[in-house]
Amino acid sequence: MVERPPALRRPDRDRTVAHMTPSTTDAPRYGQIDRDYAMRLASAAGEDGPVWMVNLMKYRDRADYPDGRDDDISGREADDRYTPLEALAAVGAEIVFVGDVERQFLGDAPMWDRVAVVKYPSGAAFIEMQSLPEFQRQHVHKDAGMEQTIVIGGRPIEVPGAEDLNVDWTEVAHPPTDDDPPIVIVHVLAYHESADGATPDEMAAYQQAAVQVARPHGVRVAGWFSAEGTIVGDGRSWDQVRFNAFPSAAAFMAVATDPTRLEAQHNHREPAIADTYALMVRPVINGLAESMRGGAVDV
Repeated sequence: MVERPPALRRPDRDRTVAHMTPSTTDAPRYGQIDRDYAMRLASAAGEDGPVWMVNLMKYRDRADYPDGRDDDISGREADDRYTPLEALAAVGAEIVFVGDVERQFLGDAPMWDRVAVVKYPSGAAFIEMQSLPEFQRQHVHKDAGMEQTIVIGGRPIEVPGAEDLNVDWTEVAHPPTDDDPPIVIVHVLAYHESADGATPDEMAAYQQAAVQVARPHGVRVAGWFSAEGTIVGDGRSWDQVRFNAFPSAAAFMAVATDPTRLEAQHNHREPAIADTYALMVRPVINGLAESMRGGAVDV
């Protein structure tokens, strides 16, 4: 176990929020900080329980270091240098999901490159990590590599009936193969009508129809989250983030093109949603479902 440094025991959380982005400017180049949400996370003092930070990432073609260093690497490579494993361990956080975006079905620019999820033991732990020297040393690489990012704080949603989505993937029409391994569809959702991340009736009606189509193809709920805030973003707010696993891309496409599901999408999903991203992601780290056990709350 990594002992928490003295910085994590400081009572002056306002100061931590003020310095949460180690940069020579007041705001990072890759997004806007919601300092009101940062204050809410910090003021909970660890009493809010775990929070899952969902990261959508768009990289620069080439890394751009503000200090002018001549490192001829890609933005993705710079972000890989950033990965603050020591700082995460210090606050008890863990990376529970990382995947490359293979296809973006819905959503305007940017075209996202990668999705990652980090589970923190509390919102305060996320805020306090920003003040750690090891985190600040690494941040230069994120600033160099990241063109744009959205970071959404999520709390788990209990999904009724999720335990029944347990079809054996070896028995579906499109099982996983070496050429088409499992994928995760990530939905980032903003509704026309919502309250504390709850699902509107129109979306619930769509879900009832869609699950009947998706169940035989092996869909599984990896994790659904109520989006309580966007700590870094572009000014938009979101209501939910959903991670649904499929045995293969072919299995998902069979569901996506099914006439019954398409009709339900037209009649119910489209009227419910004000803004969205839908991303097909090939995970390279996938412990999201395991991280949810014991942490779900009913929304």
